[in-house]
Amino acid sequence: MPGVSALVLAAGRATRFSAGSSTLVAESSKLLADLEGKPLVRHVVLAALGSRAAGVIVVTGHAAEGVRQALAGLDVRFVHNPDFAAGMASSLLAGLAALDPRASGALVLLGDMPCITSAIIDILIARFEAGGASADAVVPVFEGRQGNPVLLGRAVFPALRALTGDQGARRVLAEPGRTVLSCPIEDAAIEADVDTRDALERLRVGKRGL
Repeated sequence: MPGVSALVLAAGRATRFSAGSSTLVAESSKLLADLEGKPLVRHVVLAALGSRAAGVIVVTGHAAEGVRQALAGLDVRFVHNPDFAAGMASSLLAGLAALDPRASGALVLLGDMPCITSAIIDILIARFEAGGASADAVVPVFEGRQGNPVLLGRAVFPALRALTGDQGARRVLAEPGRTVLSCPIEDAAIEADVDTRDALERLRVGKRGL
């Protein structure tokens, strides 16, 4: 029976990244920006595919064709969100709707976090399973700070359907009575997203320095 599936959200406009840029759309979409010879979104999807996740769903929106090309040859299922401009909530709900109805949960990955590893994903899934798979969510924590990706259990799916705009799952998870498990992660990758070109360059420099 399917366990936890991976949802990669790759639909946003990335306006902060492309602000002031005169490059082509494909080049100004941060998910297609190069890091170590691969687009950012491909790093994320490869991590998901190398993990214990039961299948990978990629939610597209802005620059959908470019994202598809960036992930050519990978064993993923694409779901297009035509309402991506409405905010992150619509992409999350599109991904959840595409899950196998037997899936126990969804590990939600952001397409602009290329440092997330298969090992981190596996730790989060193991934490969820150790909790009896009945928790509302598992949240990674690094040095006392919450990060991403977040694992959402099926029990919380109905409440998530009320999300709109750029609301994420954390508003729902903060409601009284929710069972949210913290999962210590000794890796700053859970905080390393690429919102701007400067952030991408810092990441490139850090990689070269390893």
